[in-house]
Amino acid sequence: MRRIQLLLVDDESDFLIAYARRLARRNVEVSTAPRARDAIEAIKAAHFDVVVMDVMMPGMSGIEALKTIKKIAPGLPVILLTGHANSEAALQGMAYGAFDYMLKPVGTDELYFKIQEAVRAGVAGVA
Repeated sequence: MRRIQLLLVDDESDFLIAYARRLARRNVEVSTAPRARDAIEAIKAAHFDVVVMDVMMPGMSGIEALKTIKKIAPGLPVILLTGHANSEAALQGMAYGAFDYMLKPVGTDELYFKIQEAVRAGVAGVA
C-alpha cells in the first residue's frame, strides 16, 4: 500500500514533532510546516494526499490558508484542528471546503482514522 503524503501545519513545534513521529509509525509520510504561508508554498511545490492544519496561527490563520489552498488544489482534503471549542471557526472552515475539523488535543488513532477517511474521500472525488 502506498504511503499517505501528509502535510501537517501547526505553529507549535512540539505538536509537529510528536505527531510527525506518531503518524510516521502508521505508514504516513509526514511533511511539516510551522506557518500557513509555508504550507501554501509546500502545496505549490509538492503533492500531498491530505493536509492537517491548526486554525489559530500567527500571521495567516488556518481559515485564510484554507481559502488559498482550495484555489491552488481544490480536491485536496484539509482537516482543521482547533484548540478552542470554537464552533464559528469550525463552521467557517466547513463553509470554505474543509473536509472536517477536530478539537485539540486529538488522539493519534482518532487523527489517523480521520486522515484515512479524508484520503479515501479525496481519491473518490478525483476519480
